[in-house]
Amino acid sequence: MRFRVSLIAATLTVGVWLATPAWADIFSFSTGSPDGRLGALSRRPSVGKIETERADDFVLQQTTVITRATITGLIPLGTPLANITQVEVELYHVFPLDSVDPPSGNVPTRVNSPADVEIDSATRDSSRRTLDFTATLASESFTVANSVINGINKKPNQTTLGEGAKTGEAVEIRISFTTPIILPAGHYFFRPEVLVAGGNFLYLSAPKPIVSPGTPFTPDLQAWIRNSNLSPDWLRIGTDIIGGTVTFNMTFSLTGDTVPEAGTPGQANCNGETVSALAHQFGSFDAASLAFGSSSVQAVQKAVTLFCKP
Repeated sequence: MRFRVSLIAATLTVGVWLATPAWADIFSFSTGSPDGRLGALSRRPSVGKIETERADDFVLQQTTVITRATITGLIPLGTPLANITQVEVELYHVFPLDSVDPPSGNVPTRVNSPADVEIDSATRDSSRRTLDFTATLASESFTVANSVINGINKKPNQTTLGEGAKTGEAVEIRISFTTPIILPAGHYFFRPEVLVAGGNFLYLSAPKPIVSPGTPFTPDLQAWIRNSNLSPDWLRIGTDIIGGTVTFNMTFSLTGDTVPEAGTPGQANCNGETVSALAHQFGSFDAASLAFGSSSVQAVQKAVTLFCKP
């Protein structure tokens, strides 16, 4: 919790405005560290390779500015970190929002899946310079007990039991959103994709249920996956593909700041109210941009505009 600073106190400290008042919280969410159970393909489309997405959920209790994220996955042994050339992040509502309902029937269920399509205003991509990323080696050799790479099929052929153990270099990718993501309170799915020259990125699973040092919440939905052949539908990585009662979370964390006085998306005064809330919360709009690590004040203004559009 950040501390409220009165105007008098600010004057006594020679005009220095401390971070944020007491009504704003730092937002932090994590599923914890990799548990070694699963590596699931996360791949941007490229020549000869189709897009493959997997997503896991999180909850926001109030309007929040998300400024950073981390993900952890495997790349082939001996692959230089420089071969990680692109990262894209999309966020999804929970079905049936943003979806055709009833769905196609090509998967066992869409209950509690990600929506058909992403939230356009929340997509960030290193190739468009709306995010920056750095990759660091977490383990020179890390093995997962099972994997899902190519076995992503429409029913009745969805249960493949997985594609077996895989070993690779575990890498942590730290993501900074140069255009922050602003979202109202709600239940969402986080979907990162990674392009690795000469190889694949297998997104690593995390404990389910979430345990310390993660951030538990209820309901904690299981991870889902799809490729271009299955889209717009999704399969449950555990229940549908691996089979049985096993379920998975994926390894990711999110950080940012809550903005309790932000406007309401779609309303005429949303932009003005949100800009005012950020200026009040951080002392000025410029200070908010600095606090978020944004590329510019204009980038934060763009984030507000994206958040507010109907």
